[in-house]
Amino acid sequence: MTQWVRVWACVCLALVLSDGAIAQGRGFVRLFDGQTLNGWTIVGKKGVGYVVRDGAIVCPADGGGNLMSEKTYSDFILRFEFKLARAGNNGVAIRTPLHGHPASEGMEIQILDDRDEMYRDIKPWQAHGSIYGVVPARRDALKPVGEWNQEEISVIGRRVRVRVNGKTVVDVDLNTITDPAILAAHPGLLRDSGHIGFAGHGPSEVQFRNIAIRDLSKPEKDNTPPPGFVALFNGRDLTGWKGLVADPPTRARMTPEQLAEAQKKADAAAFQHWKVVNGEIVYDGKQNNLCTVRDYGDFELLVDWKIHAGGDSGIYLRGSPQVQIWDRPEGSGGLYNNQKNPSNPIKKADRPVGEWNRFRILMIGDRVTVFLNGELVVHNVVMENYWERDRPIYPTGPIELQHHGDALWFKNIYIREIPRK
Repeated sequence: MTQWVRVWACVCLALVLSDGAIAQGRGFVRLFDGQTLNGWTIVGKKGVGYVVRDGAIVCPADGGGNLMSEKTYSDFILRFEFKLARAGNNGVAIRTPLHGHPASEGMEIQILDDRDEMYRDIKPWQAHGSIYGVVPARRDALKPVGEWNQEEISVIGRRVRVRVNGKTVVDVDLNTITDPAILAAHPGLLRDSGHIGFAGHGPSEVQFRNIAIRDLSKPEKDNTPPPGFVALFNGRDLTGWKGLVADPPTRARMTPEQLAEAQKKADAAAFQHWKVVNGEIVYDGKQNNLCTVRDYGDFELLVDWKIHAGGDSGIYLRGSPQVQIWDRPEGSGGLYNNQKNPSNPIKKADRPVGEWNRFRILMIGDRVTVFLNGELVVHNVVMENYWERDRPIYPTGPIELQHHGDALWFKNIYIREIPRK
């Protein structure tokens, strides 16, 4: 009997080591059961898509598409093993919308037999382990074709680390990426949550097994900025905010004395109608815009907002109208006052009236990208100068919460300034 117990213990140990070795870590759970694609969904299936064979998810040479997790994740550590056939090509989708393109609307970590002659002329950011199109990886970590490799991807806030076979090949703070061309081509770098998946295609087979994740997502605390951002609203009072004085051209014509006097009156009026209640900026709809004391140039801005039925408002960028907020069929987020460039959002992503919504707004130069509730609704669109149509948008200006005669609620207002070259 004792002998059988020993045998059974050895069998169990072997099963643990073979079927879930990577999952053996505190807090890790398996994303793949070794037998089925339960918990996954395929988008844009190519050929046979993905299949399960010998305890691995296989993307055959004649298969592919995006195999996405049904769950979404924010911060996490992902571990898996992969094996490349010659010239194998795939990718790991990170924080990607279900129907979005991983390398642009999300983030893609490259899976590639980058030693193959076929890829001798690839860009540095196409090598295995790279954040595709963005951050190149060191290239000395892959095992020979046909052998199993281990990979760990850690995504915590804006810090992304990729380890291949025990070697760190990427370690980057995404906030340090400020090249306008890169940010325009890869707006998904700004997303803070989304699906995990595999983005596969030919010319040859790629296999994955022992896929496990440790979910490090944490509840967000109101009015507490994420790393790299500062709070424009402290949750207690309106420090850092002021009332609106006229428009930018009018203000520019005022003497310092005239502007100071006008500002004093605008502040006194504004603070009667814009109040702080339970950690929220609450407006009764009866005065004028609320403006930041400081001016800003290029930035990433987060704003949570809420309106009632039929409500109307917006976010002025550099003192100019506006990223639209309203209860309308076309949805919020568009650059309402554009005449020559697109003014409507790509899609409607508003939550039901009365619920909180979140903008993530990127403004670099005269171009604006807007995410609403994690959905890309404006992509790299020129914002026109409403006040002086014959001039480009002002290089700097305040952030403003727009008065439009309706009750409004705002919180979690954070900004990350982006240095200009």
